[in-house]
Amino acid sequence: CSIFDNIASGALVTMDEAWEAAKMAGFADDIEAMPMGMHTVISEGGSNLSGGQRQRLLIARALVLKPRLLIFDEATSALDNRTQNIVSESIDELQVTRIVIAHRLSTIRNADRIYVLEAGRVVQQGTFEELLNQEGLFANLMARQMA
Repeated sequence: CSIFDNIASGALVTMDEAWEAAKMAGFADDIEAMPMGMHTVISEGGSNLSGGQRQRLLIARALVLKPRLLIFDEATSALDNRTQNIVSESIDELQVTRIVIAHRLSTIRNADRIYVLEAGRVVQQGTFEELLNQEGLFANLMARQMA
């Protein structure tokens, strides 16, 4: 299967739409650097892509049809901060509802509502700033990530 086929995932998607999704996922530059571009064949299991490239390919696949709801479970964990920012800004522009499960707290900085779970129970909720300014698990986790 080619990169285009993977992004389209069987849907009726144009090449332009696939490129737009790749740009939103921060993957377009990588694709352009490949000898066959969008027509580059991906090996079984994506072994000829890095972990970050595989994540960006899956993000592009999720974005190509411009969904109203996205559920991301550690979807940007293998991305560097620059690429993560590209993805976040692109998704912000789509104005799509997102449910994000994340350990890297910078990925949820702009969330409307954050729920902090401990042992399967909600122990805090609020905006990023509200949670940062109150004592609790969120502030402790943030302090550890900033150290």
